[in-house]
Amino acid sequence: MSGWGRSYRYVGPAELRAALCPGDGGRRVGSAADFDGWIVEQSTAELTEPFTFVVGTDGVLRLAPRRSEHVACAGGDMVLSAGEISFVHEADRWAVSEVSNQSTGYCPDVSSWAEVARALDAVELRRPSGFTHEVVFRRCPDCQEHTIVREDDFVCVFCGSDLPAEWNVDPTA
Repeated sequence: MSGWGRSYRYVGPAELRAALCPGDGGRRVGSAADFDGWIVEQSTAELTEPFTFVVGTDGVLRLAPRRSEHVACAGGDMVLSAGEISFVHEADRWAVSEVSNQSTGYCPDVSSWAEVARALDAVELRRPSGFTHEVVFRRCPDCQEHTIVREDDFVCVFCGSDLPAEWNVDPTA
């Protein structure tokens, strides 16, 4: 995986991973043609909501309906990033209107943006310069709960302990 950033393993509820079936996984979108084929299959209603996405360890974007679990979109595999993404059609082409790293199953660091940008560039989609909504995930060193840092307040909402400044969600990473 030379040239790729950190990879993230699934750290969410075990029952969601256990429920995966062979063939589960988001649609692999590795080129502009792949995206064009995928987007025409989406209904107008689906396009009004964000989609679930992951960037696989191969650097390729995978997309699934919003209510899909990230672990299902990834087929249970490790990822380079995960979150939610929205698209808008403007000036005869598709672009990314919003994108976040909001995935409580993988809890990717905001630094995973570089992998998302690379995957979107491969699909030739215009995109923002970073996540439009950044989610800061941490694991509490005292109670071990996964938590979201809000308003730069690095304090565990479960036990009140201080949270580390650096990403630490997966102790094996």
